[in-house]
Amino acid sequence: MSTDPRLVVGISGASGVIYGVRLLEALQGLPVESHLVMTRAAEMTLAYETGLKVAQVRALAEVWYPVADVGAALASGSFPTMGMVVAPCSIRSMSEIATGVTSNLLTRAADVVLKERRRLVLMLRETPLHSGHLRNLLALSEMGAIVAPPVPAFYAKPQSVDDIVDQSVGRILDLFGLDSGKVNRWGGVRPSRLRALRGGEGPE
Repeated sequence: MSTDPRLVVGISGASGVIYGVRLLEALQGLPVESHLVMTRAAEMTLAYETGLKVAQVRALAEVWYPVADVGAALASGSFPTMGMVVAPCSIRSMSEIATGVTSNLLTRAADVVLKERRRLVLMLRETPLHSGHLRNLLALSEMGAIVAPPVPAFYAKPQSVDDIVDQSVGRILDLFGLDSGKVNRWGGVRPSRLRALRGGEGPE
């Protein structure tokens, strides 16, 4: 039996299912036991956006649960975890978590993480947002959740979609004190470089 800390990965039906897949892949190289729950909508998105099968994604996790299994270990606060990432997070899942009115294991597991004061990170994939969405997001932030939309870091000069995904996933893992080894970290701009960017003008 593994003694590694457990991290729950939830994959909802929002576009961007690759974020959840890549997160599971990254966790395979880290001292963490991954626990996966995917919604049925996520399975549909997986088929539409990738060439992967559901079984292939489940195989990336050490443990996986049917989304309807609300009696699973993840549904109880007595099951210790280091927290949970919902990647990607749909508006529906976010709204259920914000209100505490949960309908499946993914949102129930997230609710448990909040009530146990563990770390919950939501990679929200939606735009634009109306005021109802924003109110729910504020409520989640006030409850301790971290709302972390996967925003590209263009300073890293990504050369591919994979680069963008890896950077975003790596920054999410940073929030749990985990290093994916694939984050292009900002190191500041030297004065000489700053002058060059300005066309040779301005003080050092």
